[in-house]
Amino acid sequence: MPSRHEITNEIVGNRQDAVRRKYLKEYYEHTGRNLILFATAYGSKKLAIQQIPDFLISITQEDIQGFMSAVHELKGDKLDIIIHNPGGSAEATEQIVLYLRQKFSHIRAIIPQNAMSAATMLSCACDELIMAKHSAIGPIDPQMGVIANNGSRYMIPAQSILDEFEQAKQEIIKNPELATLWVNRINSYPHGFFKKCEDTIDLSIRLVGNWLNTYMFANSDEKKGETIAEWLCNSGEHKTHGRPISIDKAVEKGLKVIPLESDQKLQDIVLSIFHSTMVTFDVTQCVKIIENQEGKGWFSIVNVEKK
Repeated sequence: MPSRHEITNEIVGNRQDAVRRKYLKEYYEHTGRNLILFATAYGSKKLAIQQIPDFLISITQEDIQGFMSAVHELKGDKLDIIIHNPGGSAEATEQIVLYLRQKFSHIRAIIPQNAMSAATMLSCACDELIMAKHSAIGPIDPQMGVIANNGSRYMIPAQSILDEFEQAKQEIIKNPELATLWVNRINSYPHGFFKKCEDTIDLSIRLVGNWLNTYMFANSDEKKGETIAEWLCNSGEHKTHGRPISIDKAVEKGLKVIPLESDQKLQDIVLSIFHSTMVTFDVTQCVKIIENQEGKGWFSIVNVEKK
């Protein structure tokens, strides 16, 4: 397997797409399975340097068009998806899952580094996961956008908001004089916000639990999808939304995971695809790629001046 430095030199001296596509085709020749690369510039230093908005590397409704382009004219009912993504919309993820599961009877999610949040949800809609020792999935607890007093927007776990509301009720019961303090804080949220928090948590658990039982545990007498989904959505246990969940922890909790290292040739190809993809993000203005083994798909280009 070439190192990232060697791949960088190869890409700089050649067309970026040609190098990545060479490894995508090599993957198909090795496995005989269709392949879609679903990767973003997540983790790249250029996101901060060029101040690229997070939504441009997240899972959005637009991505379904990319998957449709990548699936077009593929033959066979088996698919592998290489995923490197920070997450995004649960609703967009559901639409992608509904589409792919109508097209393919067996799907594997391959995680060369990180598939977090909604990308974890997408992975849980597959029949198997393939993870390396350094790979990570993440919690699926929903994050709610909140506007601060200075007008800036930030994200808070939905469960933390509900916990705060429950804390307010308990403290007011014990000491009614605190009601004014808590009312001012609670009123900062829009009408219906707490119900929306409850609904988004319920949606994440129901989607992932159902997908796991339908696909990963389809041939198992033990339907443990909901238990795993509840654990993935437990913000109280994970503490932060970006906390990495390793292959060992995923297996311990019951997910069906194959170690990438169990097939040395596969590992070499997957990491070569990943390295060439990340270098492509580094040296071009591309921030998202959805591409099959034939080099067909969809690419998101952002024209942002370097700082």
